[in-house]
Amino acid sequence: MRLTICLTAAAILCAGSTPLVAKTAKPAFQLDGTTWIFTDKKDGKIKESIDADGNYISQTIRGKHVDHGTAVMKGDKACFTSKMNEDGEMCWTTTPVAVGHSFVATNDKGGKLRVSRVAYTKLSMPK
Repeated sequence: MRLTICLTAAAILCAGSTPLVAKTAKPAFQLDGTTWIFTDKKDGKIKESIDADGNYISQTIRGKHVDHGTAVMKGDKACFTSKMNEDGEMCWTTTPVAVGHSFVATNDKGGKLRVSRVAYTKLSMPK
């Protein structure tokens, strides 16, 4: 009986020394405050900016509004949800790159897109 009590007490002490809350992993790459250029099959060359709150606006290089919505990082994927359609969330692979560099992103459906990071530009919703 004494052995059972001692083993139980030791197990409780050991369990109490481990953290109860797991640390939240920070994404390897942060989208907030970034701007990107890519070529869309329908609209041509697009500039897309994600503000500090995770809202994105996409427009053609000439300034025509194309899309807007929210963007979040989920692990190593950038996930976008448009407020202009009901397609739902679309996630793309990401690679941390500096301004002036590019990479090929792949979406959940296997589509590929070359994106180039450029200096942040704050875009506005059309009036």
